[in-house]
Amino acid sequence: MSESSTAHGDNPTLPALRRHFEDLRDGTHGGVEARADKEERFADTVVLLAQYARRVLTEIDEGLLQGTGLIDESGLRRTEDGGLTASWTLSWPEQRAAGVRPITLNAHFERGFHHPHLRGATVGEWPLNVFTDEQAAAEVGTLRAIAAADLHNLVFQRDYRLVPAITRPDGG
Repeated sequence: MSESSTAHGDNPTLPALRRHFEDLRDGTHGGVEARADKEERFADTVVLLAQYARRVLTEIDEGLLQGTGLIDESGLRRTEDGGLTASWTLSWPEQRAAGVRPITLNAHFERGFHHPHLRGATVGEWPLNVFTDEQAAAEVGTLRAIAAADLHNLVFQRDYRLVPAITRPDGG
């Protein structure tokens, strides 16, 4: 039986939160204490999460942007403060013309953080305690929520005309 289907019913968010709180309690991240070891785990997490981040952004592109979007991945990068970050973005012509940020899924492990988190361009912070493919797959719901909230907030910053499926429902 999988971790997410045992004591947590069908809610995959609860095991992730439990791992998060246990790590805070224990001063660890996935069983390791040293910053270098935590960063190594984070690098592995980015690899595990990538396919799911791309899937979620592709769903939005196909479902609302009529396939006009461009998905970009930053890869793992060191930040100015010495932390680590990786992001997946979805941009499209209307968004670029409006001058608003793209939909963003960002995994980050800032220098002053105990462990990594997820956020969007306009929303955040979710704990990111992912160490297996099963755990990464369980984050799809969270990634969808972040991406949907980002798109909603971007529309709120401008208007509904950012969404091609609304302005050109026939695909034209």
